[in-house]
Amino acid sequence: MMSFRARPSRLSPPATVLLALCFLSQALRAQQLSTKSLSQKVIATVAPAPLLPESFAGFELQGKLDETTKPGTADPSNAQVLLEDGFRDFASGSYKNNINAVTIRAMRFSDASGAYSAYTFYRIPGMAPEDIGKGGAANGDRVLFWNGATLVDAKFDHLTAMSAAALRDLSEKLPMVGGAAGVPPPLPGFLPRTDLEPTHTRYSLGPEAYTRSGGVLPAALIDFSKSPEVLSGGFNLRSGEGTLTIVEYPTPQIAAERERAIAAYLKAGSQPQQPFTEALEKSNTQALATRRSGLLVAVTSGGFDAADAHKLLDKVNYEASVTWNNPAGYVSEPTKAARLLVSIVTFCLIACGATFLLGIFLGGGRALYRVARGKSASSVEDMEFIKLNLR
Repeated sequence: MMSFRARPSRLSPPATVLLALCFLSQALRAQQLSTKSLSQKVIATVAPAPLLPESFAGFELQGKLDETTKPGTADPSNAQVLLEDGFRDFASGSYKNNINAVTIRAMRFSDASGAYSAYTFYRIPGMAPEDIGKGGAANGDRVLFWNGATLVDAKFDHLTAMSAAALRDLSEKLPMVGGAAGVPPPLPGFLPRTDLEPTHTRYSLGPEAYTRSGGVLPAALIDFSKSPEVLSGGFNLRSGEGTLTIVEYPTPQIAAERERAIAAYLKAGSQPQQPFTEALEKSNTQALATRRSGLLVAVTSGGFDAADAHKLLDKVNYEASVTWNNPAGYVSEPTKAARLLVSIVTFCLIACGATFLLGIFLGGGRALYRVARGKSASSVEDMEFIKLNLR
């Protein structure tokens, strides 16, 4: 009769290592998934900063804020414009103090460019400039200003001498955005200031905002698919009133191609297949001129003569800020390694020399001090031997 003995199965060392690695990878994967899920829960529970404060400059909020994240609810007639500007949320509320009341409407955008674009869109020509936030304008009891990525529209029951100061306090309590999102758009800095009508400027990020702001050029000619930024300013020159339009494109190549297309459009005149806009139809033909400077394409229109048009275009100059990350140019990897070794050797030599000099200074000074006191230079002979007499 034959008998069989079950032998315990053994895995080879490579198989054991492979199995351990599989278990380890699964454990790490499970830990990553749990960490990701936890981080998503934490992010979901962190609410954005309130758009409007409970109080400012003695004004107290009456009731609760009306809030929404839908541009159609914030402003149904201009929802598309708000989307182009990067609308995020809206809040409105009524505030009162002892002698006055004000209704505040605030819109938050993804960055400062969107807030400035909405500010110029809602600003009415002729409003008086106000020093509030990054820029403000007033018309009777209505004050419009922007700061950071937030636009504020305030309507007082009646204006007082402290109304502007109260809104300045409110602008400081608005939520701020950091990094590049909080940087105002640089394009307005290229607009000449001489003879400029300050409340007639319009900054647009999309075709809807540009067209509804009274844009001179057709939106299709500007080609907003290239992500341009458009700034229009009204000027009152010697020869008449007109508009300077500055378009900033992402690259000089796109700007050059668009400048050629705009120049050809203006030179051809109004045609059935490419009709002029109403503003171009009313413009003096001598005022229709273009000029490119770097990323910028400048176009004049209106009642200017040729001399004033070209003088205005010459004031638009793009100056690029170039930052050299490595002024020495390209450095090869062997050169970098050699420079590192030389630096290490130099540091070691300097450290050894400093140690040698420090030893001479401290040891020699101590020896001179002992000799001056009539003792030997070395203190070895002064050492006493301690012993125990156990007898």
